[in-house]
Amino acid sequence: MVDFSRMGQVGLAGAFAGLSLFNNSTAVTFDPSASSLLARTGEGALTTLGTTNAGGSIQSGCAINNIFYLAGSFSSIGNTSVSASNIASYTPSSGVFAALGSNGPNGPIHSLYCDVSTSQLWVGGSFTSPGSSVAIWDTKSNSWSAPPFKGFTGGGGEVLSITSNASENSLFFAGSFLTAFTANAIALNNTNNPNVPYSPGATPFSSSLVPVPLQGAEILGQPSSSDPEFSDISNILCPAGPDGPGNTWLAANGNGAVITIRDFSSINAYGVRLGNTFQSGFGTTTFSVTSIPDNTVQTLSYVNPSTGQNMTCTATCPLSTDSSILYQDFIFTAPVTLTGIQITLSGWTGEAPGLHMLQLLSSGAFASSNGNLQSCFSPNPSNTTSTGQWTTKDAVTNIPATLQTVLVSTVAVGASPSQAPSFTWQPYVSASGQYDVYLVIPGCADFQDCPLRTSVQVTVFPGGGSQPWVSTVSQQVQSDTTTLIYSGPIVPSSTDFVTTVSMTLANNPAGTGQDGQYELVAGNVALVLTSADVTSAAGSGSSGSNATSSSQHGFGFFEWPLSSSASIDATGTIPNTSETSLDMISIDLYNALGATTSTTVSVTVVAQHPSGTVYLGGNFQLISGSTSGVSNIVAFKSGSFISLPNNGLNGPVTSFVLSGNELYVGGSFTDTNTASMQGKLNGVAIYDVSSNSWKAMGAGVNGAVNSLALANGQIVVAGNFTEALNSSASGVPAGGLATWNVSTGLWVNSGGFVVGNMTFIGNGTLPASGQKQTQFVAGNVDTMAEYGSSGLVILSSGGSTGPLVTPMGIQLTSNVTNVSSPATLTKRHPHVRRGPSAWISHLNIGTLFTRQSATSSALPPSPPAPAPAVLAGAFWTNVSTSHQVAIIGGNFSFSSSSTTSSAVAIYDPVTSSISALAGAQINGVVRAVYVDQQQQLFVGGEFNLTGTSATGLALYDLSTQQWDTSSMQPLQSSAGSSVVVRSITSSIYKSDTVVVAGSFAQAGSVSCQAICLFDTTLNQWNPLGSGIQGDISSVSYAGNTQEILIAAGSITLGGLTTNVAQYNFADSTWAAIGNSAEIPGPVTAVTVNNGNYSSIFAAGRTADGSSPFMMFWDGVSWNSVGSSLQGTTNISQLLMVPLLDTHSANSIIESDRMLMISGALSDSSFGSASSVLFDGSSFIPYMATVTAQGALGSISSLFYSLANFSFGQQQFLATGIVILISIAIAAGVVFLLALIGILWTLLSRRDDRVAKYNASDDDDDDNSAQHRPSSLLEHINAATRTTILGAASPLNMVGTEKDEAARKSTAAEPDPFGPDGSNYLRAETPSDAVVGTMAAEEEFARPAHARYSFDGMGEGELPLTAGLEVEVLDDRDTAWWYTRNPQTGQEGVVPAAYLY
Repeated sequence: MVDFSRMGQVGLAGAFAGLSLFNNSTAVTFDPSASSLLARTGEGALTTLGTTNAGGSIQSGCAINNIFYLAGSFSSIGNTSVSASNIASYTPSSGVFAALGSNGPNGPIHSLYCDVSTSQLWVGGSFTSPGSSVAIWDTKSNSWSAPPFKGFTGGGGEVLSITSNASENSLFFAGSFLTAFTANAIALNNTNNPNVPYSPGATPFSSSLVPVPLQGAEILGQPSSSDPEFSDISNILCPAGPDGPGNTWLAANGNGAVITIRDFSSINAYGVRLGNTFQSGFGTTTFSVTSIPDNTVQTLSYVNPSTGQNMTCTATCPLSTDSSILYQDFIFTAPVTLTGIQITLSGWTGEAPGLHMLQLLSSGAFASSNGNLQSCFSPNPSNTTSTGQWTTKDAVTNIPATLQTVLVSTVAVGASPSQAPSFTWQPYVSASGQYDVYLVIPGCADFQDCPLRTSVQVTVFPGGGSQPWVSTVSQQVQSDTTTLIYSGPIVPSSTDFVTTVSMTLANNPAGTGQDGQYELVAGNVALVLTSADVTSAAGSGSSGSNATSSSQHGFGFFEWPLSSSASIDATGTIPNTSETSLDMISIDLYNALGATTSTTVSVTVVAQHPSGTVYLGGNFQLISGSTSGVSNIVAFKSGSFISLPNNGLNGPVTSFVLSGNELYVGGSFTDTNTASMQGKLNGVAIYDVSSNSWKAMGAGVNGAVNSLALANGQIVVAGNFTEALNSSASGVPAGGLATWNVSTGLWVNSGGFVVGNMTFIGNGTLPASGQKQTQFVAGNVDTMAEYGSSGLVILSSGGSTGPLVTPMGIQLTSNVTNVSSPATLTKRHPHVRRGPSAWISHLNIGTLFTRQSATSSALPPSPPAPAPAVLAGAFWTNVSTSHQVAIIGGNFSFSSSSTTSSAVAIYDPVTSSISALAGAQINGVVRAVYVDQQQQLFVGGEFNLTGTSATGLALYDLSTQQWDTSSMQPLQSSAGSSVVVRSITSSIYKSDTVVVAGSFAQAGSVSCQAICLFDTTLNQWNPLGSGIQGDISSVSYAGNTQEILIAAGSITLGGLTTNVAQYNFADSTWAAIGNSAEIPGPVTAVTVNNGNYSSIFAAGRTADGSSPFMMFWDGVSWNSVGSSLQGTTNISQLLMVPLLDTHSANSIIESDRMLMISGALSDSSFGSASSVLFDGSSFIPYMATVTAQGALGSISSLFYSLANFSFGQQQFLATGIVILISIAIAAGVVFLLALIGILWTLLSRRDDRVAKYNASDDDDDDNSAQHRPSSLLEHINAATRTTILGAASPLNMVGTEKDEAARKSTAAEPDPFGPDGSNYLRAETPSDAVVGTMAAEEEFARPAHARYSFDGMGEGELPLTAGLEVEVLDDRDTAWWYTRNPQTGQEGVVPAAYLY
């Protein structure tokens, strides 16, 4: 396996959308007519698990414990074709598919639900056995059974969706089927307001009364306690916590108290709710209630909490002092219209009376036309909606000093009701019961608008199975009037239920109007609770009649509580005892569809929000009721349907995912029904529950969506599409699978790549702690790749299992011109090593090819690079972020900061973000990029730079972030051609220069065809010797200092075609390499084996373009090593790569490396590949790529951050052995040094007897700034070096004089103990272990920058230039630090003070 870690950061670029690694398993081919099951890792990588029979399909799946269940319409599944009828299990740990018993569903299956708590698998579809459209598989008993309700019939006779409610205690069944419920015995849900905490002092009737909101009322409690924690009377209206400070009011000690509440508006009240305080020394014992403004002491009825008997009281009503009684409800004898109340606390215990709770109870429920406040214990306030223009008017009530605000709207006489304004009240109803609903109509006399008044049509939607009640009400009343508009049951479906009362112009309006106008008046709606019975007869109203029948029909929805033990037959009439409140969905849907339930109408998906609202999606259009005109998606809230904005969507809905307050919707739509989103809801949309609005996901996808799933903060979309569209409608390749990042709101890389019609995406088994959620994907696959990425992946060493592949986190787009058409995808064969092939050493094979003429053949066209394609890359350390980023170039576009850019970009692998180069934009294709040490970016290719004269080559200053258009004269082409730059490189031998090669005639005024040298210091072009003729495709270097340049392409040298030539920098001469006739055509790629001039590889196509070739230069002759490559092969790059292990040695390639061949490759042994490894005798397929269209992709280049890396295999001793050896050697060296020191001391003392004392010598050695290094082991190294190399004094190991002498010496021997890149950090052998303990402690690097320049001429020193970023490898010495230049890979010591 390739050891990418030695190469630094590694990127792989090409023209591909998907990439797979070869392995030794059997190759996978896809039959698009079959359905394939794929596994998707948490990072998105895809693996094929198995396929169905031809014509089969997989529609649904879910997991129980460690087994995944999949279902659809198929007869076999798996690579071994396991016989399975429409449903099967898959065990990931063993990779085994299995059928689920016998006597399973006898028809297609559309939906699965895994009940993990009971280990049961619920199955829905279109079958008749073992149940009708529904069946259950028990994983414990391994048996099939019908559901407790037998199943469904009618309609299309199929179940399309099985999901759970928000609390996961019941199942929702949706599809195309009919249900029937017993009429005239509607089951109420007996909630009795579960929002109100239970108290024995309340009754079901009183707890159903919604408290009047008193936030705007005037409230006084006198006299009040002087304690500020108990003096705020408003705290007891809706206490936020238990009895205590901040939630309780106390009267002043020794006094009774009077609490006065004035609301200054008309209130229909039915009683009061009082909760006593149980603070030590306080409590109320008796009280009375007086209504305002009539000052009548009300007679109250209540339940004695001790006996449960109904009691009455008037002036001295008792309030329980039992702390278990949270509150008591006291009810008036009949609802009272008032503006306030006065409560007198006349008796108390302890110091003074007090209360913990005080509420004024309404007559049942209410809704005002002009603003509603939230009641205590209610999840939401009453609400109103309207159409048309409504304005406010103040009406005088029959209660003194009270005003009531109403809304009025005008409509032209003769207008139809559909053209008239409308008003809808939605009162909050807390509990089921019998209610009388009244419409309050202000009298026209006070408004002086009687001629304008007319009649209105009022529609009440009570829920509970009752039909909507429609009545005509006259508003031509002189004085305030309350009109009964409904009397009957109201059944909440959830704790935040609201009924609906709608008003609009009557069909035959009364009166003639005034000045051609009618006036509609919207007052208040009052609901008076008459009974809290849990069952009731159907409702009745003030006028008209509603037809009833023996049963009520429902369509497309059914709820089944998982805890239910009932056994019913849902194919017949469902008894009311089994009817749930949400079953009203099916009844209302049946009515809203106008009883039109053809087989094409269906509910395909259901989701319930935690608030209780149920969302239904499918293929339907509602034509009746309040949601008439709504299509394909609707909400059921508080007992009735409500329309989503803009009347839903303009196409069928197939899938939901609910995440918080965002409902993700998938299907075959493009916009809302009113086209309010400008066509940006293509296939996917977001409905925001909190804001009641639609949001786009970019611009959607360019096809139908079949399935959605949420995992790892991403919405994964599966369907029949090829692109995901961003907000500008530009396309990102996504062949049936796309990923939306929830947090960023962007389409991102899916991780894997597939082309096909994907029918299902779902989560697999629960992940282990700290692991990401895995998923399963299914559909009709044309082609697939393990990793998906638009032209770039980052590679790192992954051990024996192969490289670790990190796809680019963003998606490049393709709205640029494709440079050529992709090749046809050929069959991928299993990995079979070919060889060893016959090898004839030093054979001259020139006779096998005819000698080329003096005029060279043209370079073959560049390999196909359909956009988006990345063709070149280089790593650069961004100083501002300290991140090593990839600068990429190619044929692509992308969006960054709301701007679309193309051809070149900066990609940060750390943040998965992309940015453009500032300034002018490149128009064309980039084929080469290079960054020099001065942070100058050279960009080459086939392009022009907008607004400049640059063609094919441009210079960008990364430090100033702007194009440098003045430092480099532009390249120029010969007549009739264009500039193409294919290679930008540099040589260590020629510092501060860059070599540019390709197809051009001159650079500025300098004539240098195809290749030219640019001096970055002088900003000057220079020819290389006498130059060449032709075109160059690739450049490499040979020699220890890269003093020889190897150029390849279509080259004429000295009048003869050579195609591979060398240039010697030392004497500025060109020469052909070997016999040019041995190379059969133009060369497209060349590489030198680790600088070895006698080991060069070249590849290209024959002169007639008919076939590829690959040649090896052994220092004597060129020999073919690629005879099995087939005619469609195009080789883009040759590169020697280091290995983690070794291969068998041969005369072509050393055992510790291989030749990586990249491009679009085809071979008789492995089929098609994009990269193969060559060990000198065999081709080993390594990687395969595909384009977004599913054709064979290509790899253009592998680029890396370290300019120099080692191929040598490193064998490391065990850490324990290294430590022992280090200790032994250190002890021996210390002993030797001690002995030498003793001898030297003795000699010194002898000299001291005759030497005179000189005080100035005392501090000679105290010059720590010059001593290098100072750590113990480095002193040992220096001492050992002194002993072995014969320095003058072992105690003056690294003195200034020696350092200076070392810098001046030109023939000094290398220091075997000095630190270098190979032995500083690891002890590889016992002799290296002398410094092994330094590295054994830890291996790390941190970035630093050079404060000053440093020549680094001394042995083991590293040269620095001011501003250069280096990596500090060891900073334990105070004076000298060991560092590495990440650009060159060179290591050495530098002065610590020179870094920051």
